[in-house]
Amino acid sequence: GSPPNRGISAARLSGPPTPSTMQASTALQASVATTVLLAVMLVGTISLAPARVSAPMSARATSMAAVRPVIRHYPVTPRNMRVFADVSAAVVKQLRDKTGVGMMQCKKALKESDGDLDKAEEYLRAKGIAGAQKKAGRIAAEGSIVSYIHAGSRLGVIMEVNCETDFVSRGDSFKELAESFAMQVAANPEVEYVSTDDADPVMVARETEVIKAMEDLQSKPENIRDQITAGRVAKLVKEKALLEQPYIMDPTKTVSQALVEAISKLGENIKIRRFQRFILGEGIEKKVGDLAKEVEEQTAAMQKQAEEKKDEKKEEAPAAEASAEKPKVAVSAKAVKALRDKTGAGMMDCKKALAESNNDVQAAEDFLRKKGIAGAAKKAGRTAAEGLVVQYIHPGSRMGVLLELNCETDFVARGEKFTDLADSLAMQVAANPEVEYVSMDEVDPAAREREFQMEMSREDLANKPENIREQIVKGRVDKIFKERALLEQDYIMDNSKTVGQAVKEAIANIGENIVVRRFTKFKLGEGLEKKADNFAEEVAAQMGQ
Repeated sequence: GSPPNRGISAARLSGPPTPSTMQASTALQASVATTVLLAVMLVGTISLAPARVSAPMSARATSMAAVRPVIRHYPVTPRNMRVFADVSAAVVKQLRDKTGVGMMQCKKALKESDGDLDKAEEYLRAKGIAGAQKKAGRIAAEGSIVSYIHAGSRLGVIMEVNCETDFVSRGDSFKELAESFAMQVAANPEVEYVSTDDADPVMVARETEVIKAMEDLQSKPENIRDQITAGRVAKLVKEKALLEQPYIMDPTKTVSQALVEAISKLGENIKIRRFQRFILGEGIEKKVGDLAKEVEEQTAAMQKQAEEKKDEKKEEAPAAEASAEKPKVAVSAKAVKALRDKTGAGMMDCKKALAESNNDVQAAEDFLRKKGIAGAAKKAGRTAAEGLVVQYIHPGSRMGVLLELNCETDFVARGEKFTDLADSLAMQVAANPEVEYVSMDEVDPAAREREFQMEMSREDLANKPENIREQIVKGRVDKIFKERALLEQDYIMDNSKTVGQAVKEAIANIGENIVVRRFTKFKLGEGLEKKADNFAEEVAAQMGQ
């Protein structure tokens, strides 16, 4: 009459274990463990009240003993359950897009921050800063030379940004970062150096003395005055440091913080090494004239030039008949060179002028002047404060040039001829790695004297007479410095002329004074000590990390 046995009796469990009881016990444990885990996943709470277990008390005790190890290996709290429920793929993606950090790191940050997106970002930033500081000591000798030319070509920036490997430097993230830094320099005209460490100590000392002598500080105690002075000087130094400026792509952070985040994201040390900024006409005294009068003068000059051309056409007909009868004149290369040096006109123009003038150089010069070819010298004294700031970045972004070319008016500056000339001159600087300055006039007299003395002391000249030795040395020194002057180089667009002659021809053709004012050239990693590693070992080390 006893009720049917619905489970394992207490008597059977308390007796000696048999294969059948062990099998039944294992089945019961698995069943209960599965039930508990399902309850955890679906409901999020665990309750093992006696009323919910239908087995006898002894069986329930045994079941609980079997379940406890499972619960210990899967600790469940309301906090964990809430995080698992809140961290969706959409939230993880949002954090990844915002920070650029990996998926698993984002997921971990969200768990640590109870699913709060802002706290997770702060968590990652804190972790990223620690990682960036560790990478900051590594050598960064790769990277890119980048430039930024503002609309209108009146402002230009060239910059070198370094990283550790060329793999990173070729990536879009690094390129975009470097270009944004170049734009940042253009947007902050007060910026003079990269970091506060680059501030000139002489400038800092001078500003300290000036600020300390200000009237509003004279009544302060000495220690207070020193503190106020230090604070004002530090603020002034920061205003001129690029890394301290609000980042134009995200004003909530500084350039330095953006750089640190990029180091964390890309996994390499990154450094802004140097930059140079050109502002068109900076420091040039610009002539202020009457625009209406200037236009009137230019119009009159154009009309006069048109009348002269008409007269020339009338003279050309009888001249052509006379030239048919006139024998051809042999023109020497020496006379052509002399006329080219004197006028800046092209070789063929000089040859034609000498042939027409029977090898008379003065008459040939007058001939060229009538043609409007030899007007460059006359225009050379006019003020050229307009023009363009142009750049040339060699393919691969390992070399770059920034150049300022001036003319007299912005009308000419916007013309195709002037633009092409400016671009070709920037390319010319890149093509001549030994070039250091524009013309021979910029050579440092001390440097010239030093080279002169070195050449004079050479053994091969010891037996020469003094006057002969000086002439030889002068020629050698001139050759050394001509190789460093841009205007003395063979023009890459036409090797039959120098850059200086090409500029003179442009002056004659365009009708305005043109001046190559300045240039700067950056070569990637120049002067940096590059670490030489075994490539296989480096890859293995990175895979190990």
